[in-house]
Amino acid sequence: MKSAAAASALAFAPRADGVHENAADELPPAFAGLKPLGARVRPIQTNEFRERLMHAQKLMSDLAAKYDALFFAPGTSLYYFTGIRWGVSERLLGLVVPRTGDPIVVVPAFEEGRLREKLHFPADVRVWQEDQSPTKIAVVALAERGIRTGRIGVEETAAFTFFDHLRAAGPGFECVSADGVTIGCRGKKSAHELELMRLACEATCDVFRAVHASVKEGMSQEDIGKLVEGGFLKMGLRGGALVLLGASAALPHGTIQPQKLKEGDVVLIDGGCTVEGYESDVTRTSVFGKPSGKLARVYEIVRKAQDAALDAARAGKLSGTVDDAARKVITDAGYGPDYKFFTHRLGHGIGLDGHEHPYLVRGSKTVLEPGMTFSNEPGIYIPGEFGLRCEDDMVIAADGAAQLLTPGFAVSVEKPLG
Repeated sequence: MKSAAAASALAFAPRADGVHENAADELPPAFAGLKPLGARVRPIQTNEFRERLMHAQKLMSDLAAKYDALFFAPGTSLYYFTGIRWGVSERLLGLVVPRTGDPIVVVPAFEEGRLREKLHFPADVRVWQEDQSPTKIAVVALAERGIRTGRIGVEETAAFTFFDHLRAAGPGFECVSADGVTIGCRGKKSAHELELMRLACEATCDVFRAVHASVKEGMSQEDIGKLVEGGFLKMGLRGGALVLLGASAALPHGTIQPQKLKEGDVVLIDGGCTVEGYESDVTRTSVFGKPSGKLARVYEIVRKAQDAALDAARAGKLSGTVDDAARKVITDAGYGPDYKFFTHRLGHGIGLDGHEHPYLVRGSKTVLEPGMTFSNEPGIYIPGEFGLRCEDDMVIAADGAAQLLTPGFAVSVEKPLG
């Protein structure tokens, strides 16, 4: 789970003026062993992007309701299928994938050179000038392929203005959700994708371990957050975290009220980093000083809920049953009913987006398949006292219980990372 504040932290990048680099300059001794991942990171190769496109085209034909083309604007799905990272603006860089043949890319004319530098495989590049409609140009390109009617799947994050212009430019088309294809492709990770996600989880736990060993009385959320950022910078990664202290942790996404760490407070750190675009999302909650009996009991309940969820997350089961399993542990321990103290769903899909399909929420009917990846993050939140969340990332296995992508569950509330 990441709040808007945490997402903002994850988006930071080193600045030319050196402000962010300074976060790694004077770190406590516990950070000394952090090093870049280096050659352990294997980038996604051209053939993998090409295979993803071919898989999408196969799904377009295999699904009961067939697709004649797909439409993408800039975002993580554009990257997933093409390897192209492109900023979102009012000028459309659009990808159109017909059911067969090379993809079509519409690009502002003055950006053509930059686009061609990023292309990994053959594509039909159509440029548009500032006084032209890129969606009309895309529709003309489809017509030249004999595609004038049918279903066009629009990727869910495409801005409404692009969708609206597309359906106006091609009134013969039915514009529908592309989820059947995009989730079908992105929902199940390859061995290489899982490798990158494991590296991101490992790096996150290494940084969190150093941070938890370095907190001191009087520190603010911002102070601890800067340690997290500095740790990731030392590893050459983009990352950050939401930090909650004491009673503020009873609000899963925190409060704007400033907090200072004091004896007996919980320290909840929730965040992660990206490796080749693939995200981690990990939460570790510790206590500054000696935990109360109540806090220690709540920690054990939450950890048991994680165990139950991991065991319930099996191929062939419905996604909602995983939330059910974790919620039952917490409710049976006296912290129910329903969302009273465990106030959010159990988990979300994760990959190129921190939150992506499918989701582990009560009543959800997605059939779990090997390679699907999720957060496993039960929590108990007691207003006015504390909140405690344990969060790890997991992958559905071919047989048996899900497997952790993080190096391991939390060890204890006193030393969550050992």
